[in-house]
Amino acid sequence: MTPPRADAEGAGVVEGSDGVAVELRGITKRFPGTLANDAVDLTVRRGEIHALMGENGAGKSTLMSVLYGMERADAGSVIIDGREVAFASPSDAMAAGLGMVHQSFKLFDSLSVAENVVYAAEPRRFGLVDLAAARRRVRELAEEHGLSVDPDARVGDLPVGLRQRVEILKLLHRGARTLILDEPTAVLTPAEADALFAVLKSLAAEGRTVILVTHKLREVLEGSDRVTVLRDGRVVARLVTAETSADQIAAAITGRAVELDRIHAPGTAGEPVLEVAGLSTDAVRDVHLSVRAGEIVGIAGVAGNGQSELVQALAGLRATTAGRVTLRGGDITHASATERRAKGLAYVPEDRHAVGTAPAASVADNLAMGHHRTSLSSRGLLPPAAVRAHAKRLVERFGIKTSSPEVPASALSGGNLQKLLIGRELAHDAPVLLVEQPTRGVDIGAIQTIHDQLIAYRDAGHAVLLVSAELSEIRGLADRVLVMYEGRVAASYTKDEADERTLGLAMAGGDTRTQVKAAD
Repeated sequence: MTPPRADAEGAGVVEGSDGVAVELRGITKRFPGTLANDAVDLTVRRGEIHALMGENGAGKSTLMSVLYGMERADAGSVIIDGREVAFASPSDAMAAGLGMVHQSFKLFDSLSVAENVVYAAEPRRFGLVDLAAARRRVRELAEEHGLSVDPDARVGDLPVGLRQRVEILKLLHRGARTLILDEPTAVLTPAEADALFAVLKSLAAEGRTVILVTHKLREVLEGSDRVTVLRDGRVVARLVTAETSADQIAAAITGRAVELDRIHAPGTAGEPVLEVAGLSTDAVRDVHLSVRAGEIVGIAGVAGNGQSELVQALAGLRATTAGRVTLRGGDITHASATERRAKGLAYVPEDRHAVGTAPAASVADNLAMGHHRTSLSSRGLLPPAAVRAHAKRLVERFGIKTSSPEVPASALSGGNLQKLLIGRELAHDAPVLLVEQPTRGVDIGAIQTIHDQLIAYRDAGHAVLLVSAELSEIRGLADRVLVMYEGRVAASYTKDEADERTLGLAMAGGDTRTQVKAAD
C-alpha cells in the first residue's frame, strides 16, 4: 500500500497525484481457482475518456468492481482525487464522486424518469418528496448535458437508448465526477452510440472523467484518449489512442494478430430449409423470407423494427396472427418451441440471461440443456458422467473460461456466458439455426472464433438466420441481407450490394424494395 501523507485534516493524500482522478496501485484480487487481477496499476486523468479493454475474463469487470466498492481487493490501493480510500460499498464510492452505469440497467420500470433519477437522493419540501423540483432538476440536467428525455415518461416505455440516458442523469444528479460505463453501447444502435459518445466527450470537456469498459475498437479509436489493455489479469499495454491503431490494440488484447472486419466468401446455397410466408404478429407485418441450406441470411434494422419479435415467433416463443412457417417442408406454424427444436431448430436468443440460460444452474447443466432429451439421455435418465464429459468438450471447443463446469452460470462473464450459449446451440447440429446478436459483449478474439464457427456451420450444409445490430457482422457473414423497417422486410440485398451506406439508408426507411425479392 502507498503510504499517505497526512494533510491538515488528517486525510490520506498521495504525493504526485495532480491531474489524476483515479489511481489503482498493485490491485490483486483472487477468487477460488482464479487470479482475476494480478498487481494491476491504472491511472486515469481528469477530463479524459479512458478505455479499459481485454478479452472476456481478463479482469476488467473485477477491477471496476474493486474501484466501485463492490469487491474488496486482496492487495493494493485505490486513490481518488489524490486521497487513498477504502470503499466498503458502492455508496461509499458514490459519496467520493464515482458513478457506474452497468450493462444491466438499475432502473424501476414502473416509475417515471424523474422518480428514477432522484431515487434515494430526492429533493424535499416540508419533509415530502418534491416531484415538481425533481422534474425541474431532470430538465435542467438534460438540457445542460444534451441528454434529452421526458421527465414524466414511464421508464418501462422507453427504448434502451433513452434508458441509458436516465442512468447517466442519475449519476450527474448525484454529482459524479468520474463515470464508469460497462459495455455502454452493447444494446445501442449505431446512431444511439454516436449520440452517447457526443455526450461523453462533452462531459470530459467539462472536466469529468470517463472510464469506458468496452470491446468495440471503432468506438475506442474515435472516442477515447488513452487505452489500458488487460490480459489474464495483468496490464499488457498502455496506449495513447491517437498514436495507435485497431490492429495494435487487437494484438495487445489477444496476444496474436487478428483479422478485423473480415468479409467471408459466400457459401453454396442449396434447397430452402426454412420458409416463411405472410407471417404477422403483434409487431411483425406480412413477412416473407426463406433460408436455404448452406446459406446465412442476415437481418439488419434499427432496434425496435420487429427483428427480435420475428425470431421469437419463428422459435415458437411469440404467438402469430397470420402466415405460415415450414421447416424442411413440414408445417410448424402452430408447433411449440419444444416441438420446433425436435424438428431441427436451434436458437440463440438476444437475452442470454432471461431466455438463453439458467443463471443459477451450473455451467455443465446449462450446456446439457436441449441435449438432455437426445444425445445425453440414457433410458430416460441423464448420467452425471455424460453431462460432465459433454461440458468438458464444449468448454474446450469454445474457449469458455470457467474455474469449473460445476460453478453456476451466473459466475461467468457476459462474454463467456455468450460462448456457452453459442456452443450449446451449435452442438445440436440442427438443420436451422436462429441466432440473435451472436457476439454482443464478446471480446475481439472470441468474435473471430464465433464468426469462423458460424461459417463452418453454414458450410456443413446448415441454414442460418442471423440478426445483428453490428453492420460489419452482417456484411461479413451474410450471403443475403434483409432489412426490417416498421415490422416489414423493406429491402433485400446480395452480399455484394450490402455496403454500409445502402444498409443504413434502408434501415432509416429510405429504400423500400419489394418483399418479393426478399423471399428469393
